[in-house]
Amino acid sequence: MKLTIHGAARQVTGSMHLLEIGRYKILIDCGLDYEKDRSIQSNENFPFNPAEIDVVILTHAHIDHSGNLPTLVRLGYEGQILCTPPTADLTELLLLDSVNIFMRKADKGRKRRKGKFNTGAQPLYLQKHVMDTVDRFVTIGFNRPFRINGDVELTFIPVGHLLGAGAAILKINDGGVEKSIAFTGDVGRKNYPVLDDPQALPPVDYLVTEATYGGRYHTNDKTVEQTLVETIEKACIKEQGRLIIPAFSIGRTQSLVYSLNKIFSSGLLPAVKVFVDSPLANRSTEVFRKYHYLVNQEAQDFYNRRGDEFEFDNLTYVENLKDSRQVSNYFEPCVIISSAGMLDGGRIQDHLFYNIQNYYCTILFIGYCAKGTLGHRLLRGDPIVHIKDRDLSVYATIKQTDVLSAHGDHADLVNTVRELDKAKLKNIFLVHGEVGSMQALSDALVEEGYAVTIPEKAVSYEI
Repeated sequence: MKLTIHGAARQVTGSMHLLEIGRYKILIDCGLDYEKDRSIQSNENFPFNPAEIDVVILTHAHIDHSGNLPTLVRLGYEGQILCTPPTADLTELLLLDSVNIFMRKADKGRKRRKGKFNTGAQPLYLQKHVMDTVDRFVTIGFNRPFRINGDVELTFIPVGHLLGAGAAILKINDGGVEKSIAFTGDVGRKNYPVLDDPQALPPVDYLVTEATYGGRYHTNDKTVEQTLVETIEKACIKEQGRLIIPAFSIGRTQSLVYSLNKIFSSGLLPAVKVFVDSPLANRSTEVFRKYHYLVNQEAQDFYNRRGDEFEFDNLTYVENLKDSRQVSNYFEPCVIISSAGMLDGGRIQDHLFYNIQNYYCTILFIGYCAKGTLGHRLLRGDPIVHIKDRDLSVYATIKQTDVLSAHGDHADLVNTVRELDKAKLKNIFLVHGEVGSMQALSDALVEEGYAVTIPEKAVSYEI
């Protein structure tokens, strides 16, 4: 049996792992690699023939795990894509949104040069390829063993992080020898709004796990509600201004809305108007409602007592662009939740354009901002930023909190390993993290007596 890490090796994005059992080939995740030294178009250069892959397993919907599936299909993959039901629905939304992003970038790249069009970067895939991909989804519930073939059995174990996210546990008959391997995808954290805590993984021989927060710990001196109450009270009540929260549309926005619902329904703050300005967030919230039985017990109890946890009196979901522009003309104190989380694209740029020079505006970052993004430039304190073809001075207050980060921190990742049978576990492969984070997590695990490998990209390991 051979394992090759083709993506998210010593970097965060582009998760893609190939497991070969004899001549049978399983691809675990197929995410977009959007590291700064790669173009989007370079994602079509697969290090294998897509037509030779027998089956794909998808751990969860996020684009760095799912975003290159339509390219795989476009270039010849004809097999099934195995995932949980929420992952199938959320992935469809995200892939269609990716097409829109590709098309906008292609349109923006078209320039007249000496009377000719320079078409610029072509879309990596189109809506047709997304729908061809969706047709290949086969959904499997959590904790339900699924026989892929006579030698391989798959079980999805809930890991938090995102609705439907599951570690892929494979039990394998490798030439008469029984082996097992777990691919965690991304690991969530305990007590996260809306989502269940990660479930302990069963004993396995090999573990392929993320290392995003290796060596780093989340702030735990305040709860999500305490942080939001303090921020809203200062920005919207004392200063009578507005609070803008850039948030990823799928997962982060739903957890944020639920937390705000708890705050306002409990009377912790007087009513403040809240706008959710993201069509993708609106559609993905419907998926959360569809699979309400998978949200955590606290959210289900809230629903039974007070009703829909994603609706409250002072909340408005903004649908069209006209209504979005009218939000900018709402001069009463308010909270605006909009995508994208790193500020590169999406309706959030309109809100920033009109508010970045507003002394009575606070911008609260609740997620990671990669280097090179507008969000990163604001967080490092740039006094002037470029938004929509203009250089604007930053007068708004910039804040950041990690209380809504959906990734488990260093302690969570270590505990994920500790819960396994140490005597059975032969090796741990660390992926999906910056090199420093991987090394910090590796050092901690090695100190506890585990065998750890930080794999190089495209290097194969016999297991």
